[in-house]
Amino acid sequence: MFLSPVDVAMLVRQRGIRRVLREMTEAIEEDFRRWSEFDKSPRVANHSPDGVIELMPVSDAKRYAFKYVNGHPKNGLRNLPTVMAFGVLADVDTGMPLLLSEMTLTTALRTAATSAMAARALARKNSKTMAIIGNGAQSEFQALAFAEIMGIDTFRLFDTDVAATHKLIANLRAMGLTAVACESVREAVRGADIITTVTADKTNATIITPDMLEPGMHINGVGGDCPGKTEIHSEVLRAAKVFVEYEPQTRIEGDLQQMPTEFAVTELWNVLNGNATGRASNEDITFFDSVGFAIEDYSALRYLYEEATCDGNVGELPLMPLLADSKNLFGLLRPANADRELIRACDSANPPAERATQVVRNQLVALHA
Repeated sequence: MFLSPVDVAMLVRQRGIRRVLREMTEAIEEDFRRWSEFDKSPRVANHSPDGVIELMPVSDAKRYAFKYVNGHPKNGLRNLPTVMAFGVLADVDTGMPLLLSEMTLTTALRTAATSAMAARALARKNSKTMAIIGNGAQSEFQALAFAEIMGIDTFRLFDTDVAATHKLIANLRAMGLTAVACESVREAVRGADIITTVTADKTNATIITPDMLEPGMHINGVGGDCPGKTEIHSEVLRAAKVFVEYEPQTRIEGDLQQMPTEFAVTELWNVLNGNATGRASNEDITFFDSVGFAIEDYSALRYLYEEATCDGNVGELPLMPLLADSKNLFGLLRPANADRELIRACDSANPPAERATQVVRNQLVALHA
């Protein structure tokens, strides 16, 4: 099965983005609750001065998934997305890929869904106001997820790029949400119940500093997601209860990279399963150090596969060689006359050729078109 960016956009539009964010949040939480069933590892990253390219694999006993994803903050100068991705969902028993899907749009959805899932477990239950620092491509998804999952009704916005803030305000107002542009980070976070930082620059920044903290805040740190890229002052982490996805990865990539190895954190799945305490009081400051983990991509791909299968109107990509004789890979290189004989054999098969044979027939026809 193949899902292009247009296919995924159509699926989201048909169901409604709020419904998709809600259902994807539930899918991710369901998989986080069975954390121990997954074979996990930190993602493999190749770094350059301007960005990073990563592979993110994970599997359970039934399915394997991986995502290819980049992060290049200067891509905007070339009119390219900062983040681009695609992913694969495969059958563990056979290794056969089941789905090849775009994951640029899907990553934005799953990142926002994960943020909202964490906030539901960690933020104050009566939270109504959220500050969004960094108003780029991810910001609308964060806002919509928090509106749907947490009931946030007011968004306070700041970005060094004023045009990005105006874009975000227009998009949120079109979705019926209230958004206010602020003149500084400090103005945006003042009085906010939840703070989301989602900036793109590959630098060790200190966007949120200790003097901005207020009792009861929940901070959702999304932008610090690779070595040398942080958003939060180290003293903010010391003042907060810190929660992570997969600790071995976050210690390398997240804002946690600033802290000594003995600095205590809690993996979020333990809170979701009741093994650890999240927020103990309305006065606690909680911080979710979100770098993105492969289980979230597994959940998103699983969700897309199930939804697209229900629709039944999706394309297929003959990526793997489906052979009439599984031991005769060399047969793909056979002379044209022999191929045409095989095509005729497929056409005259009685009963009709099995689907795999039909695919072989179609591949051969295409080869000699």
